[in-house]
Amino acid sequence: MNATKRRVAYFYDSEIGNYHYGPNHPMKPHRVRMTHNMIVNYGLTKHMEIFRPPLVPWTELTRFHSDDYIYFLRLVTPDNMHEYVRQLQRFNVGEDCPVFDGVFEFCQLYASASIGGAAKLNEKSADIVINWSGGLHHAKRSEASGFCYINDCVLGILELLKTHQRVLYIDIDIHHGDGVEEAFYTTNRVMTCSFHKYGEYFPGTGDIKDTGYGEGKNYAVNFPCRDGMDDEAFTNIFRSVIATIMQHFAPDAVLMQCGTDSLSGDRLGCFNLSVKGHADCVAYVRSFNIPMLVVGGGGYTLRNVARCWCYETSVLTNVEIPDAMPYNDYFEYFGPEYRIHMPVSNMENLNTPSYLNQMKQTLHEQLRQIQPAPSVPFHTTPSAQRYRESEAVSNDRVQDEQMDTSQDRYDSGSGALSQSSRHPAEFYD
Repeated sequence: MNATKRRVAYFYDSEIGNYHYGPNHPMKPHRVRMTHNMIVNYGLTKHMEIFRPPLVPWTELTRFHSDDYIYFLRLVTPDNMHEYVRQLQRFNVGEDCPVFDGVFEFCQLYASASIGGAAKLNEKSADIVINWSGGLHHAKRSEASGFCYINDCVLGILELLKTHQRVLYIDIDIHHGDGVEEAFYTTNRVMTCSFHKYGEYFPGTGDIKDTGYGEGKNYAVNFPCRDGMDDEAFTNIFRSVIATIMQHFAPDAVLMQCGTDSLSGDRLGCFNLSVKGHADCVAYVRSFNIPMLVVGGGGYTLRNVARCWCYETSVLTNVEIPDAMPYNDYFEYFGPEYRIHMPVSNMENLNTPSYLNQMKQTLHEQLRQIQPAPSVPFHTTPSAQRYRESEAVSNDRVQDEQMDTSQDRYDSGSGALSQSSRHPAEFYD
């Protein structure tokens, strides 16, 4: 572990696990509760400040999203959705992004944690903030996409920009971070860097040639990957690209999206990363000692989501944890191994050394063309003050509830849903 101790804030609300996209949908908010329960039983909460995110007013969400889109999300329910047929189509709400009970409250909850986490970094009351419920990186200004309704990553970055001149967004989800890239495509104050599967794969964006526009030219960094990406190849390209970004862009803060669908055996994924390989990327970013907001993202093999985010919490808090799991509320679902680290598959890595070297060279040439933006003074923001006054710190406010043990199966559909793959030992909550 890195010897540097840093102040870590952890945002969690037990209500997040009560929301449900539907019986046939692979996105399960309950995975955040599973993760939290494991974090608690490993004793990691003793090494963090625990916060229940105060809910931001809906107007805060319109700092990125359009008023009419937010208004629609506030009003629509499963019972009245037949009255909003035109709006459902306009805002792309349907199969991938269904209307479910409490959909707006769910969005408000995870977005509030990312905005609140950014505010804590702004006021310098934490060095690292964790929000595993966030990372919904596909949502657009007026459109839901890829299981995402509100783009908390964009909102968190907008908050960080109040006191940080340059913000770096890093995305290790298997899907391209299209919503975040699109939001900052024309600015040089935010650099977006996404490592993702590219080709016949959702959302179909993220070509290495997509580098930004206008003042944002060269500030969008895309590393398109092929199937079977393994630890050795991924950590090599990640360290190489991030080191070059740190040298040329010199960010004042980082928002890192840690989607776990890039892990081996993910229900919707096609990479072959281990928990250790995924976490090595988090550890590497931590080593730069830059204010860091860490959020979740994709991840559809629930047991592996919990394994990974729990282990990455230990990395961020600089606490060694044993591989053997302590007993927890979901212990039976991690058998028969009952361990954090699981073997990867024997799938072929289609990312050849020559291909990866070519991509790295192209990106290094792109990054050498950027000029760091000048630093400017900032002041304490009202939003940071609001969070300082309203945050809750007692650990008894983040207790888990019992898991809903109902199991459901999944039928292939269109869009992001069409990439499902069955795993025989998978648990569907």
